[in-house]
Amino acid sequence: MAEGHAAHLGEALLQARELIESTVSLYRRRPAEPAAPPTGIAALGEALERIVGGARYSVGVALAGPGEFTDSVLRLLTAQPPVAAVRLLGSAEVADASFAGLCVPPGRPLEARVSESELREIVVVDGVAALVRGAARGGGQQATVVHDVAAVRALELLFAGAWARGRRLVDHLGLSPRLRSALTRSILERLRAGHTDDTAARDLNVSLRTYRRHVAEIMRGLNASSRFQAGARAVELGLLPE
Repeated sequence: MAEGHAAHLGEALLQARELIESTVSLYRRRPAEPAAPPTGIAALGEALERIVGGARYSVGVALAGPGEFTDSVLRLLTAQPPVAAVRLLGSAEVADASFAGLCVPPGRPLEARVSESELREIVVVDGVAALVRGAARGGGQQATVVHDVAAVRALELLFAGAWARGRRLVDHLGLSPRLRSALTRSILERLRAGHTDDTAARDLNVSLRTYRRHVAEIMRGLNASSRFQAGARAVELGLLPE
C-alpha cells in the first residue's frame, strides 16, 4: 500500500514538473512583448521597480549568484514599504556574500533560505507578475517581464518547490564550510544509501581510516549521536534532498 502510494506520488510530481516546464517553454516561444527584454542594469532596475513596487501580498525572489542583479534586487526590497511578505532564496554563495550582511528594516516581513540546487533567477510578485533573468549578452543584463497568468503560475510553482527544499539562513550560517563541501555530501549520500564503510571509502578513493574520521567529524558537526540521526539532520538542513 505504502509503496503504491509513493509510486503514485512520484508519478504525479513528475507530471507536474513536465507541465511547469512545458508552460514556461510555450511562453518563451511566444512573440516578445514590448516591455521585454530590458537590457542594461538601469533598464533592469526599472523593470524590477515596476513589478515589485506594486506588490501587495508576496514577493518571491531566487538569486543564483552575487553581482549587480542581486545587489539591485536587495536594495529595492529593503527600500520598499513593508507591505508584502518577502521570501529570499539564494545559493550558498549569495547567502555568504549578501544575505549575511543584509540590513532589514524593523517590521519588514522577510524570510531568507539557502538552496543547494541550481536556481533560475526569478522575481514573482503576488502570483500575477514575474521577472525572469536570462544569460547576459554583450555585457547587458537580459530579462523578461512576464504577465501571462499560466506562465507566472508555473514560475511560482518552481519557486515554491525550490523554497521548500531550502534551509533557513540561520541554519546555513551555523554550518561550518566543511559540512557544506562536496565531500561531505558524497559521504552523507553513501550513509543514507546504506553503503558499508569499506565500499564507501573505495568509491571516494580514500582510506577506511580517513573515511571513518570524516564520518565522525560530520556527526559532531551535525550534533548527531548516530548515523541515522546524522542523515535525518542533513535532510532537515538541506544538505541532502528528501
